[in-house]
Amino acid sequence: MGSRCLPPLLLVLLNCCTSSSTQVVATPAAATPVVTNEDLNFTEATPVVTNEDLNFTEATPVVTNEDLNFTEATPVVTNEDLNFTEATPATLRPSWSPRTPGTPRPPELSGPRPTPVTDVAALCVCDLLPAQCDINCCCDPDCSPGDFSVFSACSIPVVTGDRQFCSQKAAFYSMNLTADPPHRDFKLIDQINPSIFCIHISNYKPALSFANPEVPDENNFDRLMGASGGFTLSAESGVPSTATSDDPQPTKYEYGALLQTAGESSGSFLKLPSPLTSSLCADENPAAFLVNQAFECSRRVAIEECERMEALSMAHYSSPAILRVPNSTTQVSIKIQSIMYRSLNHTLTQLEGRGILRPSLVSTGQDRLCSNVVLQVKYSLLYTASGQIQEAGLSLVLGTLISTVSLLQQKFEIHFIQHGTKPVPLSGNPGYRVGLPLAAGFQPQKGSGIIQTTNRQGQLTILRSTGKQDCLASHGQRAPVLFGYNVQSGCQLRLTGTIPCGLLAQKMQDLLRGQAFPDYVAAFGNSRAQDVQDWVPVHFVTHSSNTKGSCQLPVALGIEVKWTKYGSLLNPQARIVNVTAQLISIPEPLPGPERTMVISTAVTFVDVSAPAEAGFRAPPTINARLPFSFFFPFV
Repeated sequence: MGSRCLPPLLLVLLNCCTSSSTQVVATPAAATPVVTNEDLNFTEATPVVTNEDLNFTEATPVVTNEDLNFTEATPVVTNEDLNFTEATPATLRPSWSPRTPGTPRPPELSGPRPTPVTDVAALCVCDLLPAQCDINCCCDPDCSPGDFSVFSACSIPVVTGDRQFCSQKAAFYSMNLTADPPHRDFKLIDQINPSIFCIHISNYKPALSFANPEVPDENNFDRLMGASGGFTLSAESGVPSTATSDDPQPTKYEYGALLQTAGESSGSFLKLPSPLTSSLCADENPAAFLVNQAFECSRRVAIEECERMEALSMAHYSSPAILRVPNSTTQVSIKIQSIMYRSLNHTLTQLEGRGILRPSLVSTGQDRLCSNVVLQVKYSLLYTASGQIQEAGLSLVLGTLISTVSLLQQKFEIHFIQHGTKPVPLSGNPGYRVGLPLAAGFQPQKGSGIIQTTNRQGQLTILRSTGKQDCLASHGQRAPVLFGYNVQSGCQLRLTGTIPCGLLAQKMQDLLRGQAFPDYVAAFGNSRAQDVQDWVPVHFVTHSSNTKGSCQLPVALGIEVKWTKYGSLLNPQARIVNVTAQLISIPEPLPGPERTMVISTAVTFVDVSAPAEAGFRAPPTINARLPFSFFFPFV
């Protein structure tokens, strides 16, 4: 077959490939390409064309001689038969064809990022009433144009989303009151965040709201408890192990450090039961150094198991031995200081012995009682300034448990006392208590704290009356000013001979004011010296006669204390709001061989509390205008 037979052969081959849903495009080179058997993948005899030879991505049927209806062997085609001058191979490029059923879809190219899910035009924070128009809420979808016409202003003029976005929509609402009728104006603009640390886009919708937590109930409680690991406090996690830690071991207790106890493991601590997630007692709460705590919780008990429950036995609270310093071998035993027994009618009786009493189950007829049950536990720890535990005391209140009680109320308390110091008595906590002395002191310089004497009874005093009524005989004897007590006292001063008026006036003033008259009085019974704002200054006023040129002698001192009831009406606290000291002077009497002058002091407490008034919420004010056609057709 000559060269004239080749073009029909190529046409048949191309038509066959086209019928197989794949087009083969031959891209000519700069010159005429040379096609050989290798380029067309023909064998010397009958050529077979497969997918691999044509680089088709989809399945293409095999083309054979039977499909082309060839009867004779196909001759080899050479360059001479085609009369091509340059040997340039042809490039065959398959093109995309329609996807046949059952074949996988090719990967799609990534498109633009999704838009944020927050639509500020649909947000309205002032829409409080469902299916009703809220007054002056310009973004309320329930408001009609007629409602907008009576608005005076927009309560929420701008509604935006998260301000951390680089670009976000902002809805602006305003009222056009100059129009007839007034109407609402709405604008939706783009705001640009100038910060370089901004969020470009947020397409995670669940992150825009808080997830609703699953509320525990009787059906899912066990599952939630297993997922969270249980409700326990692990004190060992916060304390490094002595075997693995290279840090130096502490030689003293510091504030907040857990109190270690002697035990087989290094993670034993003094426990103070407390309520955790409910009112039930959790026994894994460790006690901390210098942290005074007081808890009250309930415990589920069964009368049959009271003798075996450690939490009901006083031995459980008195047996631990506290380490004097952390990680030491010196132990401080807990000593039982007092045991009180509370009967079923709530009367308290102090037990003489200090032995260990264990719960005992007793049957009385049809009822069963459990005696010696721990109701209250109070630890008192004495510590030194160097952070060591010196002593440990325990006070207990025991009681009787009856079979009808399933929840037992228990109280636990721990407090710390520094060794070598005495507790300062208070006159109230916080308000003053009637009959206790007033706390007073001095301020040496502005901005400093209050200085008080250690004698609580001698901080603010008056004259003490004696049987002889002699001021000189009772010199130095003073009586404290007690809160709530109106007192008047005095004495007589007998003068013989001639005494200079100035010296006499100074002596009489010292008798009235005492050795050190204070500058400040505590507003509350527990006011601290460093809290100057809780102290009231004493206003000292001098009253004298209008006689000119005569010497004035002080003869009376009156102290007026104004106080008010502070706090709740159910438990009001007494608070001092003003203290005034008035010194009254008179002219010097006529000279004589013997003169007697009466000196007196008085204390008056005045209640300036305002009468209690029941508080009611103020009625709402409606700031709205009537529609312009409200009086139609009369106006």
